[in-house]
Amino acid sequence: MDSVYTIYDMQINIVVPFEVRDIIRTLQERGFLAYIVGGCVRDIILGIEPKDWDITTSATPEQIQEIFPESVYENKFGTVGVKIKTSNEKVKIIEVTTFRTESGYVDSRHPETVTFVTTVGEDLSRRDFTVNAMAIEFITHDEKPEYKIIDLYAGQKDLEKKIVRAVGDAQERFHEDALRMLRAIRFSCQLGTGWVIEKETQEAIQTLAPSLKNISQERIRDEFVKILMTPQGAWGVELLYRYGLLEYIVPELLEGVGVGQNKHHIYTVWEHNLRALAYAIDKNYALEIRLGALLHDVGKPRTKGGDGPNSTFYKHEYVGAHMTRGILNRLRFSKQIVSYVTHLVKNHLFYYNVDEVSEAGVRRFINRVGIENVDDLIKIREADRIGSGVPKAVPYKLRHLLFMIDKVRRDPISPKMLAVDGTQIMEALRLKPSPRLGWILGILLEDILDDPQKNVTELLIARAKELNLLNEDEIKKLYIKSKERAQECEAGIEGEMKKKHKV
Repeated sequence: MDSVYTIYDMQINIVVPFEVRDIIRTLQERGFLAYIVGGCVRDIILGIEPKDWDITTSATPEQIQEIFPESVYENKFGTVGVKIKTSNEKVKIIEVTTFRTESGYVDSRHPETVTFVTTVGEDLSRRDFTVNAMAIEFITHDEKPEYKIIDLYAGQKDLEKKIVRAVGDAQERFHEDALRMLRAIRFSCQLGTGWVIEKETQEAIQTLAPSLKNISQERIRDEFVKILMTPQGAWGVELLYRYGLLEYIVPELLEGVGVGQNKHHIYTVWEHNLRALAYAIDKNYALEIRLGALLHDVGKPRTKGGDGPNSTFYKHEYVGAHMTRGILNRLRFSKQIVSYVTHLVKNHLFYYNVDEVSEAGVRRFINRVGIENVDDLIKIREADRIGSGVPKAVPYKLRHLLFMIDKVRRDPISPKMLAVDGTQIMEALRLKPSPRLGWILGILLEDILDDPQKNVTELLIARAKELNLLNEDEIKKLYIKSKERAQECEAGIEGEMKKKHKV
């Protein structure tokens, strides 16, 4: 028996997994109706291999379980997970759902009542968009099967015209599930260029946007991430703004709408953030970079000083980092993503002057931001530059910085890379854990950042003993002085806001 089954049509040629058609055939042989349904039908018609396969049937959940003993039913929505073995002997679960209708959406998301029905037409009427409200019925299961597409809401025409349209009354669909408003944006971005949201569907979104407040932050986050990860993600964020949805996702971004910048930018803060995001998407960067590009200047409106070509945004990277942490925590992102994106926003604003920066300054820069983060910070900086309207993402100064980083990246640049550790210093000096120990280690690190050749155990212990002869005030002052020297050394690669109070 073949392991796959193929649907043939003038415009359709897609492989259907054996396990999917075998479930359908088994249900049909038991006297039940069964169809491939939903997004996988849309993908089949578009010539895209579906990631997931959904089956709908006239059989009740209990009847499905009786036919397929290796199945799981743990919900009230009529969806049974049928366990099957694929051709390579792996266990896979295919969702098989009884025809149903839903009613009583009191929380704008979950139905209070689920009613099992007897026809596929009733089932399709509850679905979100016309392009997702189609089903495929197999008439025969031969080598070249006969099939028919059940399309009660002109989904094929909307696919051809690239239109996202709600099934039936748009407001009713969004009253049932407010998350569908975000899904409309996502589909218009995900399915390719040229897709638009139909007018009445647009108007319903604009009317019902406030109901997004009833949706959990985790659900909103998931759809927001899916939008950002599409090729049209920047346009998707623009649509979220136009349709009034962004106010309930990242309202902080709206503070940049209409906020002019200075002579270093030709776009408003809002436009600049979107263009930076578009660059990150065009480069197919990871989610963290896309979030960093979108949020890197979120703090500008709250820090703007003056107006016109000489306006300033003093410390906007620090304000933006604080805002970014709040935004991502609110959307229930993982601690790892929150921490990393916040770090990118906080450190995105580095300034590099070829004539001012020494190798020691570059080492200190790497020490401050982390060698493991440098490549991603460069990506954010590229997105920032393109979003500013300048012609090059990697101009000479940035290329020279990359050269310098590559030159020194193997040098000792962090406490972990010192040839001695705190335990060795405590033993050599007979010290206990204390601020004094921290000051000595800090001075030793500054010494090797200046000159990596000094990173020798014997030399560092000798230097530590020399420092330990100083009294507490003297060693503390020396530590502070070493930090001030470090700042001066790194001045040519420090944040522009610290250097010039502007961007």
